[in-house]
Amino acid sequence: MDSQRPVKTEINVPTGHIVISGRWRTTELTDALLSSVRVHYDDNLGVVDFHTSSHTGVIYVSESDMVTASGYRRKLVMLRKANSVRGVIIAEKTTMSSQYYSDLQRFCVLEIGFVLLPVTNQTEAAGLLAQMVHCEGKQESNPFLRRRLLQQVDPALVMSLQKVPKLGQVKALQLLEAFHSLRGICEASTEALSKIVGAACARNVKQFFDNT
Repeated sequence: MDSQRPVKTEINVPTGHIVISGRWRTTELTDALLSSVRVHYDDNLGVVDFHTSSHTGVIYVSESDMVTASGYRRKLVMLRKANSVRGVIIAEKTTMSSQYYSDLQRFCVLEIGFVLLPVTNQTEAAGLLAQMVHCEGKQESNPFLRRRLLQQVDPALVMSLQKVPKLGQVKALQLLEAFHSLRGICEASTEALSKIVGAACARNVKQFFDNT
């Protein structure tokens, strides 16, 4: 990879398609994706593993990446500095890696400002990527809806929040409307969250982001 080009610029991803870094050929994740979306390979995506749309770049942090801290911070910083695509991080949160997940969460969400989506394996990640492709495809077909969603209710943000136990789409949207970002939600007090989604959901949200 060219160190001066951390991401590929001016990439065009057709609606309903996903562009995948060539290093993901013949993987379990790619095999699972082939049944639900149209896949294209590109060997020059830099630090990005997947483009679910022209404006969204996804980096995958594997279980081993998290445990060994093998350079994922550098990749996230490079994507953030590129500032040409919206960054989404998919991370394997397993029994082995769960104790390291909170460090990734703090760095990714609070320091970098990216969306973080936990998965347990590559098959689950494939389903999540396919969902992102289909959601963003719906946005592209309606320019008014696309503009509103990108500014207020980014589908990746909603999906990230719905990882909180018992927090559905409606309450996820209410939190984003009230606090504007994952960072704002993370830094909000339980009392402030309770005013939006109730005491029980507020406790779940705080526990999820504090990883306690």
